[in-house]
Amino acid sequence: MKLTVRPLTPERWADWEAVFGAPGCSVARGCACMYYRLSGSPPATPKGATRAEVNRRSFKALVDGGAFTGLIGYRGDEPVGWISVAPREQYAKLQRSPVMKPVDAQPVWSIVCFVVPSAYRGQGVARALLDGAIEHARRRGATLLEGYPVDRAARSRDDGMWFGAKSMFDAAGFEEVARRTPDRPVMRLRPAKSRARGGGEEKENG
Repeated sequence: MKLTVRPLTPERWADWEAVFGAPGCSVARGCACMYYRLSGSPPATPKGATRAEVNRRSFKALVDGGAFTGLIGYRGDEPVGWISVAPREQYAKLQRSPVMKPVDAQPVWSIVCFVVPSAYRGQGVARALLDGAIEHARRRGATLLEGYPVDRAARSRDDGMWFGAKSMFDAAGFEEVARRTPDRPVMRLRPAKSRARGGGEEKENG
C-alpha cells in the first residue's frame, strides 16, 4: 500500500486517536503507547480514572511538549496505521527488558510497535510504516535503527504481532544482532546505507 508517513504532532492528535480508536486496536488503546516509555511499577491510577485514560493523558503530554514519538501512515487523508519509533532513551523499559535490553553502548533508534486497525491489515501497511521509519531515521542522521520482531514458524494472532514479523525486517535489510529468546531476535539496520522502498514518503507538514 502506498502511504504518506508523517510525524505525530499536536495538530495530528485526532488522527492518532482515530487509529487507536479503530476496531482491532483495543490492546493498543489501553497502552496508549506508554508501556515501554515507563520503567518499574506504573504510578497509582487516580480515583475515577482508568489506566488507559492515564496512559493517554501522559502520551498526549509528551506530544504536546514537542517530543518525537512516532509516525502516522495515511492513505490519502485517512490515517491507517502507527509506528512507534524514537531514540532508544525514550523507552525506559527497554533498559531492563530481558528480550530487548541493550546489545551494546551504541546510540540507536528503536521501533517498539506497529498499530494497524483490522480493516487495513494484510495490505502492506506495516511494511510501508517500516519504510517510512527507515527514511525518517536516515534523514535525521540516526546511525542505527533497531527492531524487536516476532519470529515464529506458525502464524501468530494479530494481537501478538505488535512488534512486527522478522520476515518484514529481513526484507527491509535488517540483520539479526542478538536473540535472547527463541522467537524474539534483535535486528539492526544502518539507515544511511539504506533507501526505503515505495510507500515511505514523509512530509513534515500538511
